[in-house]
Amino acid sequence: MSVQVSVLIGLLSATALVHPAFATDARTLQIFVSKDKQSLAVYDGAEVVATSKISSGKDGHTTPSGIFSVIEKQKYHESNIYSNAPMPFMQRLTWSGIALHESNSVPRYPASHGCVRMPGAFAQSLYKMTEMGVPVIITDSELTPEPIDHPTLFHPDRPEPAPLLSDVELRPAIGDAKTQVQVAMNETTASLPLIQLQAPAAETSPISMLITRRTLRENVIDIQTLLNRLGFTAGEPDGLAGPSTVQAINAFKALRPKEFARDRGLITDTLLREVYAAAGKGEPPNGLIMVRQDFKPLFEAPVTIADPSLALGTHFFSLHAVDETAGTADWLGVTLENNLSREMVKRLGITNQESSIISGRPIAKALSRISIPDETRHRIDALISPGSTLTISDTGLSPETTEGTEFITITRES
Repeated sequence: MSVQVSVLIGLLSATALVHPAFATDARTLQIFVSKDKQSLAVYDGAEVVATSKISSGKDGHTTPSGIFSVIEKQKYHESNIYSNAPMPFMQRLTWSGIALHESNSVPRYPASHGCVRMPGAFAQSLYKMTEMGVPVIITDSELTPEPIDHPTLFHPDRPEPAPLLSDVELRPAIGDAKTQVQVAMNETTASLPLIQLQAPAAETSPISMLITRRTLRENVIDIQTLLNRLGFTAGEPDGLAGPSTVQAINAFKALRPKEFARDRGLITDTLLREVYAAAGKGEPPNGLIMVRQDFKPLFEAPVTIADPSLALGTHFFSLHAVDETAGTADWLGVTLENNLSREMVKRLGITNQESSIISGRPIAKALSRISIPDETRHRIDALISPGSTLTISDTGLSPETTEGTEFITITRES
Protein backbone atom coordinates (compact mmCIF):
# COMPACT_ATOMS: atom_id res chain seq x y z
CA MET A 1 0.00 0.00 0.00
CA SER A 2 1.43 3.40 -1.00
CA VAL A 3 1.87 6.18 1.57
CA GLN A 4 2.04 9.86 0.53
CA VAL A 5 4.90 11.68 2.23
CA SER A 6 3.78 15.22 3.12
CA VAL A 7 5.74 18.23 4.29
CA LEU A 8 5.26 19.05 7.96
CA ILE A 9 5.47 22.75 8.86
CA GLY A 10 8.08 23.53 11.46
CA LEU A 11 10.61 20.78 10.74
CA LEU A 12 13.91 21.55 12.42
CA SER A 13 16.71 22.87 10.22
CA ALA A 14 18.64 19.60 10.47
CA THR A 15 15.57 17.65 9.42
CA ALA A 16 14.26 17.40 5.89
CA LEU A 17 11.73 15.54 3.82
CA VAL A 18 13.71 15.44 0.62
CA HIS A 19 10.77 14.69 -1.68
CA PRO A 20 7.71 16.56 -0.35
CA ALA A 21 5.34 14.88 -2.80
CA PHE A 22 7.13 11.56 -3.11
CA ALA A 23 4.73 8.61 -3.05
CA THR A 24 6.40 5.71 -1.26
CA ASP A 25 5.56 2.08 -0.68
CA ALA A 26 5.94 1.65 3.08
CA ARG A 27 7.01 -1.98 2.59
CA THR A 28 10.14 -0.94 0.70
CA LEU A 29 11.38 1.80 3.04
CA GLN A 30 14.67 1.38 4.89
CA ILE A 31 16.03 3.48 7.75
CA PHE A 32 19.79 4.02 8.10
CA VAL A 33 21.23 5.53 11.28
CA SER A 34 24.84 6.76 11.40
CA LYS A 35 26.25 7.15 14.90
CA ASP A 36 29.37 8.94 13.59
CA LYS A 37 27.33 11.62 11.81
CA GLN A 38 24.43 11.49 14.32
CA SER A 39 22.06 11.37 11.39
CA LEU A 40 19.19 9.31 10.05
CA ALA A 41 18.22 8.75 6.43
CA VAL A 42 15.08 7.10 5.05
CA TYR A 43 15.49 5.33 1.73
CA ASP A 44 12.93 4.10 -0.74
CA GLY A 45 15.10 1.89 -2.89
CA ALA A 46 18.30 3.83 -3.60
CA GLU A 47 16.57 7.21 -3.22
CA VAL A 48 16.60 9.28 -0.04
CA VAL A 49 13.10 10.44 0.93
CA ALA A 50 13.79 11.94 4.37
CA THR A 51 16.69 12.87 6.64
CA SER A 52 17.09 14.04 10.21
CA LYS A 53 19.61 14.71 12.92
CA ILE A 54 19.51 12.25 15.87
CA SER A 55 21.09 11.66 19.23
CA SER A 56 22.18 8.10 19.98
CA GLY A 57 23.37 6.56 23.24
CA LYS A 58 26.09 8.25 25.26
CA ASP A 59 29.10 6.56 26.89
CA GLY A 60 27.97 3.77 29.17
CA HIS A 61 24.67 3.51 27.32
CA THR A 62 25.81 3.32 23.69
CA THR A 63 23.31 2.35 21.03
CA PRO A 64 24.05 -1.13 19.63
CA SER A 65 25.02 -1.38 15.96
CA GLY A 66 23.41 -3.92 13.69
CA ILE A 67 20.36 -4.89 11.66
CA PHE A 68 16.96 -4.35 13.26
CA SER A 69 13.35 -3.79 12.26
CA VAL A 70 10.38 -2.01 13.78
CA ILE A 71 8.59 -4.55 15.98
CA GLU A 72 6.18 -2.27 17.86
CA LYS A 73 4.73 1.22 17.38
CA GLN A 74 3.11 3.43 20.03
CA LYS A 75 2.18 7.09 19.67
CA TYR A 76 2.78 7.58 23.37
CA HIS A 77 5.03 5.31 25.39
CA GLU A 78 6.74 5.60 28.76
CA SER A 79 10.03 3.91 29.51
CA ASN A 80 9.73 1.01 31.93
CA ILE A 81 13.48 1.25 32.56
CA TYR A 82 14.14 4.95 33.14
CA SER A 83 11.50 6.31 35.55
CA ASN A 84 8.62 6.36 33.08
CA ALA A 85 10.47 8.79 30.82
CA PRO A 86 8.17 9.83 27.94
CA MET A 87 8.97 8.33 24.51
CA PRO A 88 6.37 9.76 22.09
CA PHE A 89 6.00 8.23 18.63
CA MET A 90 8.02 5.25 19.74
CA GLN A 91 9.12 2.65 17.19
CA ARG A 92 10.64 -0.31 19.04
CA LEU A 93 13.68 -2.14 17.64
CA THR A 94 14.37 -4.69 20.42
CA TRP A 95 12.39 -6.08 23.31
CA SER A 96 15.35 -5.21 25.57
CA GLY A 97 14.60 -1.50 25.22
CA ILE A 98 16.12 0.05 22.08
CA ALA A 99 13.77 2.27 20.05
CA LEU A 100 13.42 5.29 17.79
CA HIS A 101 11.37 8.05 19.44
CA GLU A 102 10.66 11.76 19.70
CA SER A 103 12.63 13.89 22.15
CA ASN A 104 12.87 17.54 23.13
CA SER A 105 16.63 17.11 23.46
CA VAL A 106 18.42 16.17 20.22
CA PRO A 107 21.77 17.98 20.42
CA ARG A 108 23.25 15.94 17.52
CA TYR A 109 25.77 14.23 19.77
CA PRO A 110 25.33 11.03 21.83
CA ALA A 111 23.00 11.93 24.69
CA SER A 112 20.46 9.13 25.20
CA HIS A 113 20.41 5.96 27.30
CA GLY A 114 20.62 3.78 24.18
CA CYS A 115 17.63 4.80 22.09
CA VAL A 116 17.76 6.94 18.95
CA ARG A 117 16.24 10.34 19.67
CA MET A 118 14.63 12.37 16.88
CA PRO A 119 13.15 15.90 16.72
CA GLY A 120 9.42 15.96 17.39
CA ALA A 121 8.09 16.93 13.96
CA PHE A 122 10.31 14.41 12.19
CA ALA A 123 9.48 11.61 14.65
CA GLN A 124 5.77 12.15 13.96
CA SER A 125 6.31 12.21 10.21
CA LEU A 126 8.44 9.05 10.28
CA TYR A 127 5.82 7.32 12.42
CA LYS A 128 3.22 7.95 9.71
CA MET A 129 5.53 6.75 6.93
CA THR A 130 6.53 3.38 8.34
CA GLU A 131 4.86 0.03 8.81
CA MET A 132 5.76 -2.79 11.16
CA GLY A 133 8.85 -4.63 9.98
CA VAL A 134 10.60 -1.71 8.26
CA PRO A 135 14.37 -2.42 8.42
CA VAL A 136 16.53 -0.17 10.59
CA ILE A 137 20.30 -0.43 10.10
CA ILE A 138 22.44 1.24 12.77
CA THR A 139 26.15 1.65 12.08
CA ASP A 140 29.08 3.83 13.08
CA SER A 141 29.90 5.11 9.59
CA GLU A 142 27.26 6.18 7.09
CA LEU A 143 26.00 3.50 4.67
CA THR A 144 24.14 3.82 1.37
CA PRO A 145 22.15 0.91 -0.13
CA GLU A 146 23.23 0.11 -3.69
CA PRO A 147 21.57 -2.03 -6.37
CA ILE A 148 23.06 -5.51 -6.70
CA ASP A 149 22.35 -8.31 -9.15
CA HIS A 150 23.74 -11.75 -8.32
CA PRO A 151 22.59 -15.29 -9.20
CA THR A 152 22.51 -16.30 -5.53
CA LEU A 153 19.79 -13.72 -4.81
CA PHE A 154 16.19 -14.81 -5.22
CA HIS A 155 13.94 -14.04 -8.19
CA PRO A 156 10.22 -14.68 -8.74
CA ASP A 157 9.46 -18.25 -9.69
CA ARG A 158 5.78 -18.81 -9.05
CA PRO A 159 4.52 -22.41 -9.00
CA GLU A 160 3.02 -23.84 -12.18
CA PRO A 161 -0.80 -24.05 -12.24
CA ALA A 162 -2.21 -27.22 -10.68
CA PRO A 163 -2.74 -30.06 -13.20
CA LEU A 164 -6.21 -30.82 -14.48
CA LEU A 165 -8.12 -33.31 -12.37
CA SER A 166 -8.04 -35.83 -15.22
CA ASP A 167 -4.22 -35.83 -15.01
CA VAL A 168 -4.05 -36.52 -11.28
CA GLU A 169 -3.64 -39.98 -9.83
CA LEU A 170 -6.31 -40.31 -7.15
CA ARG A 171 -5.12 -41.55 -3.74
CA PRO A 172 -6.65 -41.77 -0.27
CA ALA A 173 -6.27 -38.60 1.76
CA ILE A 174 -3.54 -38.66 4.38
CA GLY A 175 -3.41 -36.33 7.37
CA ASP A 176 -0.82 -33.60 7.23
CA ALA A 177 1.39 -34.01 10.27
CA LYS A 178 3.48 -30.94 11.02
CA THR A 179 6.74 -31.21 12.92
CA GLN A 180 7.24 -28.45 15.44
CA VAL A 181 10.80 -27.42 16.29
CA GLN A 182 11.57 -25.16 19.24
CA VAL A 183 13.88 -22.27 18.38
CA ALA A 184 16.25 -21.23 21.17
CA MET A 185 16.97 -17.53 21.70
CA ASN A 186 20.66 -17.78 20.84
CA GLU A 187 20.76 -20.99 18.86
CA THR A 188 19.29 -22.14 15.59
CA THR A 189 17.44 -25.21 14.47
CA ALA A 190 17.84 -27.02 11.18
CA SER A 191 16.07 -29.64 9.18
CA LEU A 192 16.75 -32.39 6.73
CA PRO A 193 16.07 -31.24 4.15
CA LEU A 194 13.28 -28.85 5.10
CA ILE A 195 11.05 -28.49 8.18
CA GLN A 196 7.73 -26.65 8.07
CA LEU A 197 7.41 -24.54 11.20
CA GLN A 198 4.45 -22.35 10.41
CA ALA A 199 1.73 -22.26 7.78
CA PRO A 200 2.67 -19.59 5.23
CA ALA A 201 1.08 -16.20 5.74
CA ALA A 202 -0.55 -14.16 3.00
CA GLU A 203 1.37 -14.39 -0.26
CA THR A 204 2.00 -10.64 -0.38
CA SER A 205 3.53 -10.49 3.10
CA PRO A 206 7.30 -9.90 2.86
CA ILE A 207 9.63 -12.55 4.26
CA SER A 208 12.92 -12.10 6.12
CA MET A 209 15.82 -14.51 5.70
CA LEU A 210 19.08 -15.21 7.51
CA ILE A 211 21.96 -17.21 6.06
CA THR A 212 24.53 -18.20 8.64
CA ARG A 213 26.77 -21.02 9.82
CA ARG A 214 25.30 -24.13 11.39
CA THR A 215 25.70 -24.71 15.10
CA LEU A 216 25.94 -27.82 17.25
CA ARG A 217 22.17 -27.81 17.59
CA GLU A 218 21.58 -28.25 13.85
CA ASN A 219 24.15 -31.04 13.69
CA VAL A 220 22.48 -32.90 16.55
CA ILE A 221 19.07 -32.57 14.89
CA ASP A 222 20.46 -34.04 11.67
CA ILE A 223 22.16 -36.89 13.53
CA GLN A 224 18.94 -37.69 15.38
CA THR A 225 16.87 -37.55 12.20
CA LEU A 226 19.21 -39.76 10.19
CA LEU A 227 19.86 -42.28 12.94
CA ASN A 228 16.10 -42.72 13.31
CA ARG A 229 15.85 -43.37 9.56
CA LEU A 230 18.69 -45.90 9.82
CA GLY A 231 16.75 -47.89 12.43
CA PHE A 232 18.35 -46.55 15.60
CA THR A 233 16.13 -45.02 18.30
CA ALA A 234 17.59 -41.55 18.73
CA GLY A 235 14.44 -39.89 20.08
CA GLU A 236 12.67 -36.75 18.90
CA PRO A 237 14.93 -34.55 16.70
CA ASP A 238 15.19 -31.68 19.17
CA GLY A 239 18.89 -30.83 19.05
CA LEU A 240 19.46 -32.14 22.58
CA ALA A 241 21.74 -35.13 23.18
CA GLY A 242 19.57 -36.92 25.74
CA PRO A 243 19.88 -40.57 26.87
CA SER A 244 18.15 -42.00 23.77
CA THR A 245 20.35 -40.00 21.43
CA VAL A 246 23.54 -40.94 23.28
CA GLN A 247 22.58 -44.62 23.23
CA ALA A 248 21.83 -44.49 19.49
CA ILE A 249 25.14 -42.74 18.75
CA ASN A 250 27.13 -45.28 20.75
CA ALA A 251 25.32 -48.14 18.99
CA PHE A 252 26.14 -46.59 15.60
CA LYS A 253 29.80 -46.16 16.54
CA ALA A 254 30.04 -49.74 17.86
CA LEU A 255 29.24 -51.04 14.36
CA ARG A 256 32.15 -49.02 12.93
CA PRO A 257 35.09 -49.43 15.32
CA LYS A 258 37.70 -48.64 12.64
CA GLU A 259 36.18 -45.29 11.65
CA PHE A 260 35.88 -44.15 15.27
CA ALA A 261 39.10 -45.64 16.66
CA ARG A 262 40.68 -42.22 17.16
CA ASP A 263 37.50 -40.23 17.61
CA ARG A 264 37.12 -38.40 20.91
CA GLY A 265 33.91 -36.87 22.13
CA LEU A 266 30.25 -37.60 21.43
CA ILE A 267 29.21 -35.17 18.66
CA THR A 268 32.15 -34.86 16.28
CA ASP A 269 32.77 -34.04 12.62
CA THR A 270 33.60 -37.72 12.06
CA LEU A 271 30.26 -38.80 13.48
CA LEU A 272 28.37 -36.30 11.31
CA ARG A 273 30.18 -37.41 8.15
CA GLU A 274 29.71 -41.13 8.88
CA VAL A 275 26.00 -40.73 9.66
CA TYR A 276 25.48 -38.73 6.47
CA ALA A 277 27.38 -41.34 4.45
CA ALA A 278 25.43 -44.24 5.97
CA ALA A 279 22.17 -42.48 5.09
CA GLY A 280 23.34 -41.79 1.53
CA LYS A 281 23.19 -38.02 2.02
CA GLY A 282 26.68 -37.09 0.82
CA GLU A 283 28.65 -34.38 2.58
CA PRO A 284 26.95 -32.65 5.53
CA PRO A 285 26.10 -28.97 4.97
CA ASN A 286 27.85 -26.28 6.99
CA GLY A 287 25.33 -23.47 6.58
CA LEU A 288 21.70 -22.73 7.24
CA ILE A 289 19.00 -20.47 5.82
CA MET A 290 16.12 -19.51 8.09
CA VAL A 291 12.94 -17.81 6.90
CA ARG A 292 10.45 -15.74 8.89
CA GLN A 293 7.18 -14.12 7.89
CA ASP A 294 5.09 -11.74 10.00
CA PHE A 295 7.60 -12.09 12.87
CA LYS A 296 7.18 -15.89 13.03
CA PRO A 297 9.50 -18.74 11.97
CA LEU A 298 8.38 -20.20 8.65
CA PHE A 299 10.96 -22.84 7.73
CA GLU A 300 14.68 -23.64 7.79
CA ALA A 301 16.94 -25.54 5.40
CA PRO A 302 20.63 -26.41 4.97
CA VAL A 303 22.95 -24.49 2.65
CA THR A 304 26.64 -24.91 1.86
CA ILE A 305 29.25 -22.21 2.51
CA ALA A 306 32.43 -22.54 0.45
CA ASP A 307 35.80 -21.84 2.12
CA PRO A 308 34.37 -21.96 5.65
CA SER A 309 37.69 -20.85 7.18
CA LEU A 310 37.12 -17.40 5.65
CA ALA A 311 34.78 -14.96 7.35
CA LEU A 312 31.56 -14.28 5.44
CA GLY A 313 31.16 -10.78 6.80
CA THR A 314 27.83 -9.15 7.57
CA HIS A 315 25.65 -8.10 4.64
CA PHE A 316 22.06 -6.92 4.37
CA PHE A 317 19.83 -7.06 1.29
CA SER A 318 16.35 -5.65 0.70
CA LEU A 319 14.00 -6.37 -2.19
CA HIS A 320 12.68 -3.15 -3.70
CA ALA A 321 10.59 -4.41 -6.63
CA VAL A 322 9.54 -7.66 -8.31
CA ASP A 323 8.50 -8.22 -11.92
CA GLU A 324 6.90 -11.66 -12.03
CA THR A 325 6.32 -11.53 -15.77
CA ALA A 326 9.98 -10.81 -16.53
CA GLY A 327 11.19 -12.96 -13.63
CA THR A 328 13.34 -10.15 -12.23
CA ALA A 329 13.91 -8.76 -8.75
CA ASP A 330 15.53 -5.44 -7.81
CA TRP A 331 17.73 -6.05 -4.75
CA LEU A 332 19.75 -3.49 -2.83
CA GLY A 333 22.60 -4.33 -0.48
CA VAL A 334 25.03 -2.96 2.10
CA THR A 335 28.02 -4.41 3.94
CA LEU A 336 28.30 -3.71 7.66
CA GLU A 337 31.37 -3.82 9.88
CA ASN A 338 32.13 -7.39 10.89
CA ASN A 339 33.17 -7.34 14.55
CA LEU A 340 33.85 -10.91 15.68
CA SER A 341 35.35 -11.67 19.07
CA ARG A 342 38.40 -13.93 19.34
CA GLU A 343 36.24 -16.54 21.04
CA MET A 344 33.73 -16.56 18.19
CA VAL A 345 36.43 -16.68 15.52
CA LYS A 346 37.89 -19.76 17.23
CA ARG A 347 34.52 -21.42 17.73
CA LEU A 348 33.54 -20.91 14.08
CA GLY A 349 36.87 -22.21 12.80
CA ILE A 350 37.67 -18.95 11.01
CA THR A 351 41.37 -18.59 10.22
CA ASN A 352 41.08 -15.57 7.92
CA GLN A 353 38.68 -12.90 9.11
CA GLU A 354 39.63 -10.10 6.74
CA SER A 355 40.62 -11.02 3.19
CA SER A 356 37.18 -12.12 2.04
CA ILE A 357 35.35 -9.06 3.32
CA ILE A 358 37.56 -6.05 2.55
CA SER A 359 39.01 -6.70 -0.91
CA GLY A 360 37.19 -6.50 -4.23
CA ARG A 361 33.40 -6.52 -3.87
CA PRO A 362 32.86 -8.17 -0.47
CA ILE A 363 29.10 -8.40 -0.88
CA ALA A 364 29.42 -10.29 -4.17
CA LYS A 365 32.17 -12.52 -2.77
CA ALA A 366 29.95 -13.56 0.13
CA LEU A 367 27.03 -14.37 -2.18
CA SER A 368 29.28 -16.41 -4.51
CA ARG A 369 30.33 -18.69 -1.63
CA ILE A 370 26.77 -19.76 -0.80
CA SER A 371 25.05 -22.72 -2.50
CA ILE A 372 21.31 -23.15 -1.93
CA PRO A 373 19.54 -26.43 -2.86
CA ASP A 374 17.11 -26.10 -5.76
CA GLU A 375 14.13 -27.24 -3.66
CA THR A 376 14.78 -24.49 -1.11
CA ARG A 377 15.45 -21.88 -3.78
CA HIS A 378 12.21 -22.60 -5.64
CA ARG A 379 10.24 -22.39 -2.42
CA ILE A 380 11.73 -19.01 -1.51
CA ASP A 381 11.38 -17.71 -5.08
CA ALA A 382 7.65 -18.31 -4.76
CA LEU A 383 7.46 -16.38 -1.46
CA ILE A 384 9.45 -13.20 -2.11
CA SER A 385 7.68 -9.88 -2.47
CA PRO A 386 8.70 -6.21 -2.21
CA GLY A 387 10.04 -5.54 1.27
CA SER A 388 11.57 -9.01 1.70
CA THR A 389 15.04 -8.99 3.28
CA LEU A 390 18.10 -11.21 3.50
CA THR A 391 20.93 -11.06 6.05
CA ILE A 392 24.22 -12.92 5.67
CA SER A 393 26.21 -13.20 8.88
CA ASP A 394 28.84 -15.39 10.51
CA THR A 395 27.31 -14.94 13.95
CA GLY A 396 23.95 -16.73 13.70
CA LEU A 397 20.89 -15.77 15.70
CA SER A 398 21.31 -12.91 18.13
CA PRO A 399 19.71 -13.38 21.56
CA GLU A 400 17.58 -10.37 20.57
CA THR A 401 15.91 -12.51 17.87
CA THR A 402 12.89 -13.89 19.71
CA GLU A 403 9.19 -14.40 19.22
CA GLY A 404 7.75 -11.23 17.74
CA THR A 405 10.88 -10.05 15.91
CA GLU A 406 12.45 -10.43 12.51
CA PHE A 407 16.10 -11.52 12.41
CA ILE A 408 18.19 -9.17 14.52
CA THR A 409 21.95 -9.10 13.91
CA ILE A 410 24.13 -7.27 16.43
CA THR A 411 27.49 -6.15 15.02
CA ARG A 412 28.52 -4.09 18.03
CA GLU A 413 27.05 -4.51 21.49
CA SER A 414 25.77 -1.58 23.51
